[in-house]
Amino acid sequence: MPGDEAAYGAFLESPRSAGVGGPFKASDAHTRLMTLVGHWHLRGYGRWMVADKKTDAPLGIAGPFFPNDWPEPEIAWTLFDSAEGHGYAFEAAFAARKYAYDVLDWDTAMSLIIDGNARSEALAKRLGCTMEGVFTHAEFGSMNLWRHPGPEAV
Repeated sequence: MPGDEAAYGAFLESPRSAGVGGPFKASDAHTRLMTLVGHWHLRGYGRWMVADKKTDAPLGIAGPFFPNDWPEPEIAWTLFDSAEGHGYAFEAAFAARKYAYDVLDWDTAMSLIIDGNARSEALAKRLGCTMEGVFTHAEFGSMNLWRHPGPEAV
């Protein structure tokens, strides 16, 4: 949608983007959005723009995600400033996990969370995840690997 790029750019240049390796330049939004679209073409799935049901305003990005340098497929979520504290992240992450298990036929899923991202850690716990270990990425450094309950538990 036309407003998605501006909202994503505002997020990228904010301190809030530290959880995904930022802050970045707002002008990176276009390239990063194209990466999201490309993931769909290369993997057949990817993250969605989370939008307000009434206004269609962009609130964040969530969905199944698996870059080549990740240890395994992930359920990823990112919320923009205005969306925090309304339950959107839980709703989006839960729907993404259900999609991964029911449609993509995954038998497990994880989420990578940068140490100290207390809100994402709390969400992982609310989703029933357990901290399983640490993954060290060449660019992003050390991230905690949270294991989601399997499809039988969801």
